[in-house]
Amino acid sequence: MPLSLSSSLTRSGLTGWLTCTLLALPSASTASAYPVIPAAPPHTLHSAAIKSAAAKKVVPAPLSELTPLPPAPRRPAPPLVPFQTISPTTPLTAQSGLTQMPARPAAQLQPVQTPPVQTQSTPKPPVDPLYAQQWNLSAINVAAGWAVTPGQAITVAVLDTGYVDDPELKGRLFNGYDFVSDPERAGDGNGYDPDASGVGEFVYHGEVVANIIAAAHDGVGMAGINPKARVVAVRVVGQDGMIAPQDLINGMRWAAGLKVAGVPANPRPARIINLSLYADFIALTGCDTRIQAAIDEVVARNVLIVAGAANDRTDAAGYTPAGCRGVITVAATNREGTRSSYSNFGANVALSAPGGEPGDGLVLSGLAGRQTRNGTSFSAPQVSGVASLMIGLDPTLTPQQVTALLRRTARPFASGCDPDSRKSCGAGLLDAGAALKAVEAQQR
Repeated sequence: MPLSLSSSLTRSGLTGWLTCTLLALPSASTASAYPVIPAAPPHTLHSAAIKSAAAKKVVPAPLSELTPLPPAPRRPAPPLVPFQTISPTTPLTAQSGLTQMPARPAAQLQPVQTPPVQTQSTPKPPVDPLYAQQWNLSAINVAAGWAVTPGQAITVAVLDTGYVDDPELKGRLFNGYDFVSDPERAGDGNGYDPDASGVGEFVYHGEVVANIIAAAHDGVGMAGINPKARVVAVRVVGQDGMIAPQDLINGMRWAAGLKVAGVPANPRPARIINLSLYADFIALTGCDTRIQAAIDEVVARNVLIVAGAANDRTDAAGYTPAGCRGVITVAATNREGTRSSYSNFGANVALSAPGGEPGDGLVLSGLAGRQTRNGTSFSAPQVSGVASLMIGLDPTLTPQQVTALLRRTARPFASGCDPDSRKSCGAGLLDAGAALKAVEAQQR
């Protein structure tokens, strides 16, 4: 059986195979002034888009030859007039023809007025109506991060359910490419094609993942972490919520600007790739070697990969890409700051970010309005958003340096993320303010 987006379903009765790859959990939307989007059915989601004119040649007229000027007439030099000098010992009196200036009193030294040191102040919070309900943003200390930088135009590729033209990303969202090879699973009548538009009931998934990263601070809906980021929507998830390994490989390579046979080059290569999913049609026995090879190529191109840990309450090491080398794997925490009941864990997890619990999810918005969602699908893009602010502040940062900074500045769990010490959640909870201050300090 395959799998694609991360949900809350467990793998009971399954031996080595998954049921779905999006890393989002089904959850009830809450009532508000915004329309409500229904939760996805639990049987599919396992966690959870020249002119030219010839110039007329003008030939300048030749310059006329210049006639040399006649020599100037010789004039006698004027007679020398002796200049009266004054001996240093001669007093300055009226006899010398000079008037002595009265002595000036000594100037009084005034203290230098030093301008006050300008300190950073917390910017005004977004006026988006859902911002006050986005408890996850205060949990990751994002306001302190915005005091360092309000946003950076870094390109993030969201490999997910595809392109949805959400006005929250107006002018910054790009329709990338459709890498669902199976026409039946694609649901659009063909395989690979240049239209990454989402198809099917799970299209909300990629839309809200992108909004977590980059939704505008525009007084509408939710507030994104980096409201200036650019998002390239790349479709790798079929209408069934499943992800084929080769489609994921090609999607990652294309997003990073690497060549994919038969596909035009990506005109907007990303610095960050967000993967709120894991690969289907493979056993959960570790990172798939083919996908690991693609990840190595992408990271060597200075592209950061962030992945959700998945939602099966087990070790993330068996999942792809969560268990792969060179990936920032993100576990989910709840409002109390401990591991979400569904979240995967283990040594492959780099750090954690809020993912909520069933009944107490993250407040998000999309074309369908206000909604609440749970899952590591929504933890990962918070790390991607903060990473985009970091790279915008210092574009020379490598994936390895970003990873190290995020881990070093994460807030440690007071008593561990789980009563069971074997269920580790990485270095701690994502801290946007601390991470961005660390980048800023390195630049001094």
